[in-house]
Amino acid sequence: MPRPARYSPSRRTAAAAPAPLVAPLPAGAPAPSAHPSGDPETPAPVAPARRRPWLWPGCAVLTAALLAAGLGWVAWRLPPDAPRITQKDIDAAVLRTLETQPLPSAAARAAEAVAPSVVRVTGFGRNKKGKEEERGIGTGVVIVDKGVILTNLHVVRGAARVQVTFADGSDSDATLTGAQPENDLAVLQARKVPDDLVAAPLRSTQGLKPGDGVVAIGFPFGIGPSVSSGVISGLQREFESPQGKQEMRNLIQFDAAANPGNSGGPLLTLDGEVIGIVTAILNPTPARTFIGIGFAVPIENAAQAAGMPPF
Repeated sequence: MPRPARYSPSRRTAAAAPAPLVAPLPAGAPAPSAHPSGDPETPAPVAPARRRPWLWPGCAVLTAALLAAGLGWVAWRLPPDAPRITQKDIDAAVLRTLETQPLPSAAARAAEAVAPSVVRVTGFGRNKKGKEEERGIGTGVVIVDKGVILTNLHVVRGAARVQVTFADGSDSDATLTGAQPENDLAVLQARKVPDDLVAAPLRSTQGLKPGDGVVAIGFPFGIGPSVSSGVISGLQREFESPQGKQEMRNLIQFDAAANPGNSGGPLLTLDGEVIGIVTAILNPTPARTFIGIGFAVPIENAAQAAGMPPF
């Protein structure tokens, strides 16, 4: 299957053209039967450690190569009457080394590649006494390294102040610079960004098929960043919000676990490329938990909300 084109913004060469400023919409609480995700007050997460995703595979291959070279040298140095080490012996030793040093899973490598671009999004409001308090938690993903972030509109709707927490643990206030209400998308601009901030690679959904592996990263119930994996269950799905207040089309259905707080987070391929923004989960019961049906807005729609060119 030919690999579709991918898009990754160049590093700090040109800012994304922001969509017109859109004022936050009135807060609306979804019914428990089927709902998008932002969520209750929880402790701030510990920033994830940065690791290079190629380190373990490189170590395993290097170890195997050194072992093979060492055995070959020993075979060459042995006296003529000593038992010779054959190529079969070398191959067996290399295989044993690789088996005892297993490589990280594809899901782990994908999550590690995008983790530096995932942010926690917190909305704040004021109580009756005028004191600021946390109203909801969601997830966002950096799509331009100057601090342009995609998330869900319902995560920040009605918030008096929005704060984002980057992977290195630093915080910044953020402003709403664009919105696409029909797809529950919001574009944020962080006021301060880490010097080493990187944008997540984006990939067109063209060529995706049900059964393809996917990974979701987010802050379910404020815990995270948390990683779950599954498959694409279907494409071009429709979702109707409680009481029919909103209907979304052309969604990606997936079964990687997602819960309140995952909203706005990236849905990735196993190659570590963002193909969608997690938007909603479906549960026909009053429980606010995941039962295996999640929906994501295709990244093409999300990129348009940020004023980025199509793939």
